[in-house]
Amino acid sequence: MPSAPTLSHPVRTPGAPEAVTVDPALVKRAVKAAALGNAMEWFDFGVYSYIAVTLGKVFFPSGNPTAQLLSTFGAFAAAFLVRPLGGLVFGPLGDRVGRQKVLAVTMIMMAAGTFAIGLIPSYATIGVGAPLLLLAARLVQGFSTGGEYAGASTFIAEYSPDRKRGFLGSWLEFGTLAGYIAGAGLVTLMTALLSSEDLVSWGWRIPFLIAGPMGVIGLYLRLRLEETPAFAAAADKAESSRPKVPLREMITGQWRALLLCVGLVLVFNVTDYMLLSYMPSYLTSELKYDETHGLLVVLAVMALMMVVQPFAGALSDRIGRRPVIAAGCAGFLVLSVPALLLIRQGGLFAIALGMGALGLLLVCFTAAMPSALPALFPTRVRYGSLSVGFNVSVSLFGGTTPLVVTALIGATGNMMMPAYYMMAAAVVGGVAVWFMTESAGRPLPGSPPQR
Repeated sequence: MPSAPTLSHPVRTPGAPEAVTVDPALVKRAVKAAALGNAMEWFDFGVYSYIAVTLGKVFFPSGNPTAQLLSTFGAFAAAFLVRPLGGLVFGPLGDRVGRQKVLAVTMIMMAAGTFAIGLIPSYATIGVGAPLLLLAARLVQGFSTGGEYAGASTFIAEYSPDRKRGFLGSWLEFGTLAGYIAGAGLVTLMTALLSSEDLVSWGWRIPFLIAGPMGVIGLYLRLRLEETPAFAAAADKAESSRPKVPLREMITGQWRALLLCVGLVLVFNVTDYMLLSYMPSYLTSELKYDETHGLLVVLAVMALMMVVQPFAGALSDRIGRRPVIAAGCAGFLVLSVPALLLIRQGGLFAIALGMGALGLLLVCFTAAMPSALPALFPTRVRYGSLSVGFNVSVSLFGGTTPLVVTALIGATGNMMMPAYYMMAAAVVGGVAVWFMTESAGRPLPGSPPQR
């Protein structure tokens, strides 16, 4: 793994662009609006993951619990197949007409897709139409999400002062964790208060219907935002709207940065989805652990991650993104097996210790990636190229993690597959870290310095 670089503040040279001073109030509003959108996205994912066993009974009736779970995660993974298409549409559009406008559209689509799931009749009511409607709603969510994360991280990165980009960017994933905790907490509460029959009959709809009001609030906040300074400065150079960026320039012109992006996103999302999406079902379905206690353990881990998140983001501003991300890769390579062995013991303390260790390692990625990924690309193609690289990697590796690991365990009978999968991802991420350029404390490529 690379050693920590010595960071220096940018020095003004003759002919260099003047530094841009951003209003701190605008920065705070931008961070809040972007983080809320991310929270809503992951509220849905958290609910879907934590209530997966119930959804399997509602939409995929079968005598085999494993088959139900595979079908439910199959619908979960299907949304990720269309994410690159959403990225190809929303990413270039964000580079042409502006980040703020596109993020408002993705917010509307996400809220509508999630709300629609809560209205779908069960399989017992309309038969095969139920899982087909679930799939359609998931595809709408996946398409809109294709433009969400890249746009939100770009939005915060382009608003942030260079010396605080890691700290401010870390709040994007703070929103992710907040959404997960809200979704998982609601499911946990319903699991504790409702009978299994009530949960299958009507209780499962409640979390999805909540997405409607959340989407309205998020849309209001995003419509009140101004365009980012980096985009506004670039747009001022054009006579009207920015010219369309050819797809070839977005992809082949950025091939090295795209490869690094795919590698970084792979380790980030495989470990993220493994811990926050798959492990609740792993504890319940594979280890036969009490469902309520398992959910509470994961909730506690996410709360711990939220506490550490801003401090880790600020640390990446001080010592650099590369050392922080590299520490996470090394940790997952060395500690995945011991952590999973602790979890498999089944005791509350052992599970909490194993999950807590994995959660703290994941913070290395959640804190540094929102600022590291946008810095891979210049302003002209940042939204589009990041959307392509991020969503291709998530679709192939991140979102499919629950489905692939469940299938691997079913095929091999080896309950250690989650650890091996995380270790393989850590190797790929470590290679990407080795070749990436440090970006902490420096202007974004193609943008003037910001303070």
